[in-house]
Amino acid sequence: MKLNDLLENLEFKITKGNSDAEVDASLIEISDVVNDSRKLSEGCLFMCIPGANFDGHSASKLAEEKKAAAILVEHDVELSDNSELPVIRVKNTRYAMAFISAAWFGHPASKLKTVGITGTKGKTTTTYLIKSMLENAGHKVGLIGTIEIVIGDKHIPSKNTTPESYDLQKYMAQMVEEGCDSVVMEVSSQALMLHRSQGFIYDIGIFTNIEPDHIGPGEHENFEDYMHCKGLLFKQCKVGFANFDDKHMNEVMEGHTCKLHTFGFNEGADIRAVNLAYIRKPGELGVFFDAEGMINIHAEVRTPGRFSVYNALCAIAVADYFGCNEEEIKDALKKAKVKGRIEMVKVSDEFTLMIDYAHNAMALKSLLSTLRDYRPNRLICLFGCGGNRSKLRRYEMGEVSGKLADLTIITSDNPRFEEPMDIIHDIEIGMKKTDGRYVEIPDRKEAIAYAINHGENGDIIVLAGKGHEDYQEIKGEKFPMDERVLIKEILEENKNK
Repeated sequence: MKLNDLLENLEFKITKGNSDAEVDASLIEISDVVNDSRKLSEGCLFMCIPGANFDGHSASKLAEEKKAAAILVEHDVELSDNSELPVIRVKNTRYAMAFISAAWFGHPASKLKTVGITGTKGKTTTTYLIKSMLENAGHKVGLIGTIEIVIGDKHIPSKNTTPESYDLQKYMAQMVEEGCDSVVMEVSSQALMLHRSQGFIYDIGIFTNIEPDHIGPGEHENFEDYMHCKGLLFKQCKVGFANFDDKHMNEVMEGHTCKLHTFGFNEGADIRAVNLAYIRKPGELGVFFDAEGMINIHAEVRTPGRFSVYNALCAIAVADYFGCNEEEIKDALKKAKVKGRIEMVKVSDEFTLMIDYAHNAMALKSLLSTLRDYRPNRLICLFGCGGNRSKLRRYEMGEVSGKLADLTIITSDNPRFEEPMDIIHDIEIGMKKTDGRYVEIPDRKEAIAYAINHGENGDIIVLAGKGHEDYQEIKGEKFPMDERVLIKEILEENKNK
């Protein structure tokens, strides 16, 4: 591919080495596009990307030695004297990489309907709900998110909620090859800040909600910056759907360029949920509600609480935009399940057990408060905290569970390089600020067995923190550990007693 074709949507200047002699981009053939210095090859375009631990600009001389066809930079680099290596200067190499990657892979987003979802909570569940609905209506849908990337029958574990722009474009190109006609993806504030999702316009953007999170070194300097970055999606989509009930919606949507619709419970939302009713059966919690306004439909969702209604409203709005009919939407809402997100696991006709990813105080408080509305006989919360992470999270989660659960079972999560009991004692500090009952069982399988074997009629038991994860990280090594497998083993062992 010619270099000028890769640069067609960018402002740039290209010179010979560090001189002022300009170079004609139409005369340069590119054999590959790379941003990893370990993948340098003759004839490639090397994009120098500044990262947290390594700045690609420092590999400019290596690119020259490897006979790269050109390099992309945002500041001066060290090259040999009289170097003839074409140097492309842009304002921001991350931003440019997104457009170059899109061109390199043939602009795959233009061949797909693209749905991007941003917000503090609800992104993962909403992506799966939308995927389920669209597939129910005959679409072939790719998915990119926190848990995995799904391309046809292929499931690729995720490293980031939103991949680097090069990988994002690569995955979308693979989806096109696989025959997908649409893609639903989670779009993190970090991805928007670092331009990972640039290079195309989304057909639909969704804002679920926002609360202070991801604020600190290496993330967002303050809540205002976090809100601003979330809002960038709505300057990069054609149609937006935003949570009308979120008190920060107007701040997040400030300067939006899309056609904007709203959803929520409150008067004034374009799509409004009314007549909310709870479903409660052993092993199953959910909600009924009616959507009215832009869309009129009676819905049943087999996950609990008001936040399930918000997730469903997003999905209903997108499905309606795609032309799905009422039966396709209703059927998909009943069937949709997300691994590790309020995932019901049937173990008894007397009590309800679920697995959820809630791994910080905010998520745990939201989950336990929601489950309180179902008036359980007892609300039992089992969780641990990750090692080599903030102790504050441990204190906060202990305090939340102590206040909201009738019984807390403190156990191990991913201890990493810490001793599990040290982490458990930190959680206990938070617990002791409350009068909540608790037990400490370091071995997670033993802890789950204790919860199941002591379950009473009408209890709701939450296994929090691991969610979709199928491993436990100890001393730098990941050991297989899937809570679904542990539950099966426990039930089998109980049968054989």
